[in-house]
Amino acid sequence: MADLKIELARRNLLEVFGERDPEKRAKVIRETYAEDVTFADPDEVVVGWDSLDRKAQGLLDKAPGFVFAPVGEVRVVQDLTMLAWQFGPEDASPVVSGVDICIVADGRIKSLYTVLDA
Repeated sequence: MADLKIELARRNLLEVFGERDPEKRAKVIRETYAEDVTFADPDEVVVGWDSLDRKAQGLLDKAPGFVFAPVGEVRVVQDLTMLAWQFGPEDASPVVSGVDICIVADGRIKSLYTVLDA
């Protein structure tokens, strides 16, 4: 089960929030998250697949040419995963970094929290 949780955390970062192709992203969202997923970051809380998709698209639209990259390994404790990441131009220093914390239930991400580094 830990392998599935690690895969979900990585897919969240790279195949959802890092995916610029809307069709690919929508497919992965439906495979990775519970239908009523809750996402919270310092700006807002959104609920559901479509809202999560709009959130990811909005972040990518504001940062053309930026990419997400994991920092370190996914850490797992019971139903919780943590994955540190950085975001910035592909061949330059990151502009922002943070940690995604996921709560997994029934093989899908039920809740997702993004904590930004100071």
